[in-house]
Amino acid sequence: MQTQREKSKLDWQNLPFGYIKTDYNIRYFYKDGKWSEGELSTEETIPIHIAAPGLHYGQQAFEGLKVFETVDGRIVAFRPDENAKRMQRSCERIFIPEVPVDMFIEAVDRVVAANARFVPPFGTGASLYVRPVIYGAGARVGLGPADEYVFIVFVTPVGPYYKGGFKPVKALVVEQYDRAAPNGVGDCKVGGNYAAGLRGGEYAKKKGFPIPLYLDPKEKKYVDEFGTSNFIAIKGNTYLTPESNSILPSITNKSLMDIASLLGMNVEKRPIAIDEVEHFDEVGAVGTAAVITPVCSIHYRDKVFKFCDEEKAGPVITKLYEYLTKLQTGEIKDTFGWLHEITVK
Repeated sequence: MQTQREKSKLDWQNLPFGYIKTDYNIRYFYKDGKWSEGELSTEETIPIHIAAPGLHYGQQAFEGLKVFETVDGRIVAFRPDENAKRMQRSCERIFIPEVPVDMFIEAVDRVVAANARFVPPFGTGASLYVRPVIYGAGARVGLGPADEYVFIVFVTPVGPYYKGGFKPVKALVVEQYDRAAPNGVGDCKVGGNYAAGLRGGEYAKKKGFPIPLYLDPKEKKYVDEFGTSNFIAIKGNTYLTPESNSILPSITNKSLMDIASLLGMNVEKRPIAIDEVEHFDEVGAVGTAAVITPVCSIHYRDKVFKFCDEEKAGPVITKLYEYLTKLQTGEIKDTFGWLHEITVK
């Protein structure tokens, strides 16, 4: 029997992928070598020193994960431990003190429980998006890491990342801009990567393409990733995804590789030349926000690589999408142990 909980009076079926005010966020403060206990706050703004390295030197990292109401009424977060470990890697790279995994998960548990009425009901296609963010907060004018840090987790109910939901989109290979540098921080979830990708994203949109596809920043010969998502492809019974030290390791992609293996597919993670792409059967952009966005065509210079109809995704990507989304809502048994249940009192 599904548990009955008070719900916010929102139009769950038509939520944007945007910010909606909720009741609480949670904040932890790092000072003198240790983290505070964590405080729930109703305030939507933050006081920040004008000389904070998070503002001047990009000493900032963030994460994104989703929480769902399952078919049997539970509230679950999808693989928060993986987000915690990925944030640790980002923090290590930019000299931010480590957020312990147990503290990260505790923060998610507490803030979701405090905002339980904003978890969209099962069957609406919506979810509660969880955004952890950390930044250097102590004053410093000279280049160097901060002495103090703030770790905040806020939540907001969201609908599909793209208005059309699970429908194919067109992509444009953008060679004029790079989203990351060789041996830089492309494999970390830091704000600078996304700022660097804004111009390429707008360039693609002005030409009528919802998403840009970037090539490797060194040789411009190999597929890197889409503007906001990892690249995956299907060729026969093989699931392919690029391997590169400038690609953010997607938890969704990692999960889909395990699902593909479970379904009897071969999985290859290797460098993928742009010249190979036209020979693939299906292509998708994968990440937390959209799960999988089918890509119907990729436009590269004077070539157009087509993979599916503009109205309907290919069969394998559809099967993978349905498996993962049904696992997240408890309609398919979670044999991997990926769902972290959150207790709401």
